[in-house]
Amino acid sequence: MTRPNIVVLMADQLAPHFTGAYGHKIAKTPHIDALAARGMRFDAAYCNSPLCAPSRFAFMSGQLISRIAAYDNASEFRASVPTFAHYLKALGYRTCLSGKMHFVGPDQKHGFQDRVTTDIYPSDFAWTPDWEAPDERIDKWYHNMATVKESGVAVATFQTDYDDEVEFAARRWLIDRGRDRAAGDDSPFCLVASFIHPHDPYVAKPEFWELYDDSEIDMPEALPFEAHDPFSRRVMDGIEASTVQLSEAEVRRARRAYLANVSYFDSKVGALLKALEDIGELENTVVIVTADHGDMLGERGLWYKMNFFEHSARVPLVFAGPGVARGTARNACSLVDLMPTFLELAGGSPDLLGEPIDGRSLMPLAQGEADPADEAIGEYCAEMTPWPVFMIRRGSLKYIHCDADPPQLYDLSRDPMERENRAEDADYAETAHSFAEEVAARWDSETLRLDVIRTQKSRRALHAAMEAGAGEAWDYNPPRDASEEYVRNHMDWTVAAERYRFPPQKEDPDGRS
Repeated sequence: MTRPNIVVLMADQLAPHFTGAYGHKIAKTPHIDALAARGMRFDAAYCNSPLCAPSRFAFMSGQLISRIAAYDNASEFRASVPTFAHYLKALGYRTCLSGKMHFVGPDQKHGFQDRVTTDIYPSDFAWTPDWEAPDERIDKWYHNMATVKESGVAVATFQTDYDDEVEFAARRWLIDRGRDRAAGDDSPFCLVASFIHPHDPYVAKPEFWELYDDSEIDMPEALPFEAHDPFSRRVMDGIEASTVQLSEAEVRRARRAYLANVSYFDSKVGALLKALEDIGELENTVVIVTADHGDMLGERGLWYKMNFFEHSARVPLVFAGPGVARGTARNACSLVDLMPTFLELAGGSPDLLGEPIDGRSLMPLAQGEADPADEAIGEYCAEMTPWPVFMIRRGSLKYIHCDADPPQLYDLSRDPMERENRAEDADYAETAHSFAEEVAARWDSETLRLDVIRTQKSRRALHAAMEAGAGEAWDYNPPRDASEEYVRNHMDWTVAAERYRFPPQKEDPDGRS
């Protein structure tokens, strides 16, 4: 069997609830919808940590963040951690990253043979939180309600500039794979194209803003501040949602811009699917659409992510391509499951693994088969909490634990909006007790907390030294040699033209071009 190409199209901060594929009534996402219609839609897929860098490190490594110390947006992703890019390259795949992966540390490739753009965020330790002062707001780079209030329309932003570059670079890399095919190289490839949208700021290009109308934008269901659990209150304090009031018009504008940016991301999906079609590889490519986490977007009065409620912790996950059945998968799963899935697609075996992983292959579900596993595990060790926060989603039940807070238990089959905490409900007493015992057995919260604080102190010291001039910046500069591009004096321009032309010009029966 021919090993398929693998193309991952990743959004940032995209809750599945805001796509047509997952049932949103007005979201215009025709390309994602079409993929879901011809492939498998996973209806209970979760991130393993509801924050950008930790989630992505878990995705890349197939390991939970506590195993690799990927605690927050300034945690180093160690070069010694194997990723699916390493394994796929070892299996003969050409690998490429175009776009964001929020790698922190001097290794800015982590196994990708090619990396064709820089990242959009810094790669150093500047964004390190301080668990010894968990209630202090971080001002320079941290979310607040100004981001919501500034929502609207712009011809260009740093985010649209970035995503347009990511699309161009990814499409050009795919066209080069077509050129390789024409020259006789049929090696399979893996491309991860990772975009920043629909991440806040919620500012949309006019053509996508105009796809929607204020009158059709649905509004979130807020909760009184006193009705929130303690962790949610800390997050609300941290993002200033507890002190800064938003008008209905401001909330509506932010949600309209978010939907517009979801459609913008969908257009990027369409562009790269077209590139696969152009090089004749669409039918031999498993395409995966996903995200690093979701966005509360005002639900419960919360914004952004950093919690384990559905809009924050769930992600879209759609598979389409050879060997993928059409349908929906209800089993809980998570981003750590993608590494073993990719290895199975690539013909690898567990013998290849250099470290234990926490995921399972999703290919049985993708092929429409039964899977006894129905579980997703989450960990949060970043801002606005003094202790680790853990989540277990099993079946329809979700249990959330933090040593500093009362436990939470939700039955999503009865309460999809998570309004009723069943942790103290007599009907769920045995279940809640069982989850509590499992948390105590699975995690040593105190030891983990101390390690988080240890790494924070270390990173803050190192960042201060780097700010003073120790070492060089880690931000990735894609290599480029303009003297070897296009047509140069040391080249035969006809040879260069022939190399670049795709599809190649065919000869007629008489041998003439």
